[in-house]
Order: sequence, then structure tokens, then C-alpha cells
Amino acid sequence: MKKPSKALKLAGIPALTLAAAIAATTASAAIVPAGTQLSDVQEITRGNGAEPASLDPQKVEGTPGSRVTRDMFEGLVTQDLEGNTIPAQAESWNVSADNKVFTFKLRKDAVWSNGEPVTAGDFVFAFQRAVDPVTASNYAWYMKIPTIINASNIIAGKAPVDSLGVKAVDDKTFQVTLEKAVPYFIKMLAHQTTFPVPKKVVEKFGADWTKAENIVSNGAFVMDKWVVNERIVLKRNTKYWNDKETVLDQVTFLPIASQTAELNRYKAGELDLTNEISSKHFVSLQKEIPGEIKITPQLGTYYYEFNTQVKPFDDVRVRKALSYAINRDAITKSITKKGELPAYAFTPEAVAGFTPPATDYSLMTQKERNKKAKELLEAAGYNKSNPLKLNLLYNTSESHKDVAVAVSYMWKSLGVQTTLENQEWKTFLDTKNEGKFEVSRAGWIGDYNEPSTMLDLKTTGHGNNDGKWYNKRYDQIMAESRLVSSDEKRVALYEEAEKILAEEMPIAPIYQYVTHRMVKPWVGGYTTKNVEDNIYSRDLYIKKH
Repeated sequence: MKKPSKALKLAGIPALTLAAAIAATTASAAIVPAGTQLSDVQEITRGNGAEPASLDPQKVEGTPGSRVTRDMFEGLVTQDLEGNTIPAQAESWNVSADNKVFTFKLRKDAVWSNGEPVTAGDFVFAFQRAVDPVTASNYAWYMKIPTIINASNIIAGKAPVDSLGVKAVDDKTFQVTLEKAVPYFIKMLAHQTTFPVPKKVVEKFGADWTKAENIVSNGAFVMDKWVVNERIVLKRNTKYWNDKETVLDQVTFLPIASQTAELNRYKAGELDLTNEISSKHFVSLQKEIPGEIKITPQLGTYYYEFNTQVKPFDDVRVRKALSYAINRDAITKSITKKGELPAYAFTPEAVAGFTPPATDYSLMTQKERNKKAKELLEAAGYNKSNPLKLNLLYNTSESHKDVAVAVSYMWKSLGVQTTLENQEWKTFLDTKNEGKFEVSRAGWIGDYNEPSTMLDLKTTGHGNNDGKWYNKRYDQIMAESRLVSSDEKRVALYEEAEKILAEEMPIAPIYQYVTHRMVKPWVGGYTTKNVEDNIYSRDLYIKKH
């Protein structure tokens, strides 16, 4: 299938020309170069890092779940190989003159894997379900960002669910009304929280609707098996509207937390793509099989989060001291070693249209930061006779452990006594969500390519603001950023937000992510251009080998 006629930068297209631009595009799928010999067996096995906590689009939290969900479900829009937003379940849409009312025309051939049509009512159900307090979605906040009418009030329990600004004009026409003209709204619709779910199936099976024997999906693949903590097997969805352009017949996801174990299985031929690469083996792999290493700048930041509701982490001096003492250059050069950049701001440089501002501590040398850290900690009342003792939580992973050990050693020079605690992914998420931690490893991968995908995380009431930090001016800035039409004014607001984070230090940014994984040479269609790391299996194929 042909690529879109041109890259579609949706955020900046005027409403009157938007529909025409969309009509000139087609959805992404496997693009097999002429002359390529395909394998007779079109099956792929992917490392997934951890067991997903859920595969329910409105309940997914974390990349292990979203990666599988993107293969099984499809929203109004999706992304091409370069991360551009393109039509998916919606074949076209138009926007009102005030850029607040979006009307989507669904494809006539968009159907569920059981053969029933995907309707506008399914999207209404999914959107309402995402904000419904009964659903208890950790991503309900995501629906507040574009200011869908009444989303905030519904989430707060102040308005009925059916008052959300969405409606089915008819079976194949879905409409969303915003309170404000949010320029990046269309980009946000490629996220799983906005994916439709089959109302009849959800209501029939309740919480069990995502079990292999019950689940119905509308993406390129449908679930065949789910053996918890062992594998998730997807098979090709022959009812998918663009199935003729799908090449793979089966996709298997393996939840392997240990990078060493994953690499061993990759070398043994049991994996075609790994989730990531162990830092311990990266240098040797560069010498042995450099062509199988794939590195991509990623829209994400690795950081430590302080629980500001627990003493002494409610004291900004303590937070700053701990952050300043982290030698980010040493971590990226000696531990991660895969091209990560030291982070002194929350927003990574990979984000479109924004360069993180320099902050006071980013301009210091590490020696100066260490000196300032000691002064701050002593001012907070901690010294050799009264050492700061803390618990550092991280989810099970060799890479996370390596960073935690290094940081605890750096903190030791301040007299800090650190206890390391690791938990498996599901338990880790529960611990964070319940606020039962002091300092925790964290990472955030942007949900859409715009600075607010990072900065909104630290607003009051955000579902993933686990440290419960609050700053009135910061909240005002992020609210105002959705009102301004000028890109320059919006950038200025984002810069101010970053400076507040550096001054208040609710988090300690450590490094900017890169995607790093091993990919077998016979895997075709893999891209290193999507900074959100959205690698859709529908775009992949297996070459003869």
C-alpha cells in the first residue's frame, strides 16, 4: 500500500482545509518493497518487558499494556511509520469554524472481529467509560486535557456521565465538542484511552470481557491466547477493514523482565524483537551484531519521583539536594551507554516544536551541584549525626537496579542511607498509585508529540502525579497553555513551567530516553523514526531467511 501522499501535520492545519488534507491520505500498513521475498511463515515474537496490568483500552497503564492494545484495537486515527497522524476507523472528519466541534465519519467497512459493525455508539460508550468514576481509569485525566465538554466535572463526580460532550449523530457519524479550541486534539486520538470498545461484549462479560474466550476487537489482530506471565498470542483479524494490507498472521508477546534472559532467548532464536537491551551487553553486541541494534530518540524521560506528602520529601531543600547529587553524565556514559542524554528538564529534546530551557542547576558543574546539595541537606537538618534515611523503589529490571545502585552511591557522599526495594510491575503500579513510597523510579513516554504530554503530568489531580505535588501557578500555566492560539506564547508558558519544576523539584529528571532493542535482520517494516515508539505489528513482515 502507498504511503500518505505527504506527512500530515494535523495540529497546525486550518479547519477549512483539514478535511481536504485528510481525504488525500490513506492508512498505514505493511509496505513490502518490490522484489522482497517473504517467508512462508508470517509469525513474529516480541519481547514486552512485563506482564500487562490490563488490556482494556480504558484501563491500560504503562507500555506493556499499550503495546498489545494498539495491535488489537484502533481508534479514530493512528500513526504512520514516521509518527504522523493519519485516518484509521474514521475515514474523514471536519471541524467547526471555532475549532471546537469535530465530526468524524466512520468507515463503512469498520467492523469488530465478530463481524458486527463498529458504530459511533461504540465510541460514545468508550469515551464516557473513560471518564466514568465507576471505571476507575488511571487515564481518566487524559480526557480532561482536550477539554471535552463536562469531562472534568464527570471525573469529579459533579455531573452525569451522559453529559460528556460526545454523541452519535448516526451509526457512522461520531461528534466531539470541546470547551476550548485545543490545537493538538486530533493527535491525542491515537491513544488507547480513546479507542472504541464493544458495548455489548463489555456489558455481557463485565471485567472478564478481555479474556481470550470473550474479547472482541477492531484492530489488525485479535487475541488467541493469554497465558498470564507466559505469553499473549494474537492472530490476524480477517475482519479488519485494511486486512488486505496486513502481512503477519500471528504476533506473540513475551513478558520478560530480565534483559539478560530476554537477550538469551533472542540469541536462541526465540525472539524476533526485544523490548530493550541490557546495558551490560550493549558494547559487546555493538561489536558482534551491530546491524541488529536499533536506536531511536524517544519522547520520554527517566526520572525519580518524590512523594511530597511524606516527610521529609515535602521539604524542597531535601528534594533539590537529592536531585543535584545525581551525576547524570556518569549514568548516561557509564551505565545506560546507549546514546541517552542527561536530563535537567522534564520535557525531552525529541518533542516537536520545543527546546527545554536551561535551568540554574543545569548550568552548574557536577562539583558545584554536589557542594550545593550538601548545603541544602544540612540546612534541612541532616548531617553525619542525623543522616537522611530513605527507601528507593523501582520495578524489577536489571537496568533500573543498575541506576538505583549508582544513585544510592552518589547519595552516600551526602551521608544519605538508602534502602533499595524492587517490585514486579503490577505491584509497583499499585504501590505508586496508593502513594506508599518515599522516592521512586519513574519514566514517562509521551502519549502525543507535544510538550503538554509531559508537563501535564505534574498538574494537580493528574492520575499519574503519584508524588501529589501541587503548585497553583503551575496549574494556571498549563490551563492557560490550552487557551492561547500563538505557538510562541504557548512555548513561553511551557518554558515557565519547566523553570517551576526545576525550582520546586517534585521530580529529579535523570536522562532522556532512547528506544533500544535488538531486531532480527529478517524483520521488515521496523521503523526508527517514531519517537513515541509506536511499532505497530500491522506494519511488520518476515522476510525469507
